[in-house]
Amino acid sequence: MRLWQPVGIRQKCGETVYKEEIFSSEPRTIAITSGKGGVGKTSIAVNLALYLANEGNKVTVFDADLGLANAEVMLGIIPPYSLYEAVYDGMPLEDIAAQGPLGVRIISGGTGFLEMANLDHVRRQQLLKMFKQYSSSNDIILIDTSAGISKNVLGFAAAAGEIIVVVTPEPTSLTDAYALIKIISNYKLHTEVGIVVNRSADRREAMQTLRKISNVVGRFLSININFLGWIPEDKYVSQAIKRQKPYFLTNPNSPAAKGIGGIARVLTNSEKTATVGFWNKLMGLFS
Repeated sequence: MRLWQPVGIRQKCGETVYKEEIFSSEPRTIAITSGKGGVGKTSIAVNLALYLANEGNKVTVFDADLGLANAEVMLGIIPPYSLYEAVYDGMPLEDIAAQGPLGVRIISGGTGFLEMANLDHVRRQQLLKMFKQYSSSNDIILIDTSAGISKNVLGFAAAAGEIIVVVTPEPTSLTDAYALIKIISNYKLHTEVGIVVNRSADRREAMQTLRKISNVVGRFLSININFLGWIPEDKYVSQAIKRQKPYFLTNPNSPAAKGIGGIARVLTNSEKTATVGFWNKLMGLFS
C-alpha cells in the first residue's frame, strides 16, 4: 500500500512537500533476547510494550519462551488459550490473544507451539494465513524469546526484523551475550543488534558495559552494535514483579520506567520499517 505523508513546508513558496513511503501490511517485529537467563529480558519486553501502547501504537507481545512463558504472569494475566487452539481447533489469533493493560495483547506459545514441528502442510498454511490476518491489525510485535542459543531462540531472532540483546554488567552476562551475538554474526542472521544494559548502578557503569561488549565485538565480529539505552537498578522492578503489575503502570516516574521511555524513544525515532515475511520465516523454522 502506498501512502503519501507530508514531511515539511517549503519556505520559498509555502507549499506542502510530500514524500512517498511504502508500508507493508506486516508490523514491525522486534525480538528481545539474551545470552543469559535472569537479566530482566521479559520485564523489559512487557514494560516496553506498555510504553509503546501508551504512545498510541497497537502492540502485541508474543511470548516465545516456550515451556517457560511468563510475560503474562508479569502482566497479571492468565490467557485462556494458546497457539495450540489456533493450530488444532482453528481459533483465530484475535480470539487467543489475551487483552492486557493499555490494549497490549499477549499471544502465548503454550504447549501447542512445541508441536508445530510436526504440523502437516495444510495446518501450516492455515496457521500462516491466521498470522497474516492478525498482523494487519498491529503496529509492533515484540517477541520475548527464551535465553541462550537454542534453535528456537536463533529462529525467532532470524525471523524478526530487529533484535535487542539485553545484558547486565555481570561478566557472565557479557560472556553469554557475546556468544549469542557471535552466532548471529557468523550465520549472518542480522547485520546489526541493539544492546540494552539492564540493572546498571549508574550511567557510567552502563557505558563501561557497552564499551566492553563493543570492543570485543568490533575486534572479532562483523556486525554493528546499536546502543539503545540503559535501565538502572531499581527497587520498583522487583516489587512490580512480585505484585504482577508492571512498573510502567504503578511507578511511571521510577528510574526504570524512565529508562524504558528512553529506549522506546530511540526505537520509534529510528528509520526501521516493517519487515515483510516474519511469519513466513517463522513457519519455515517449524516446518
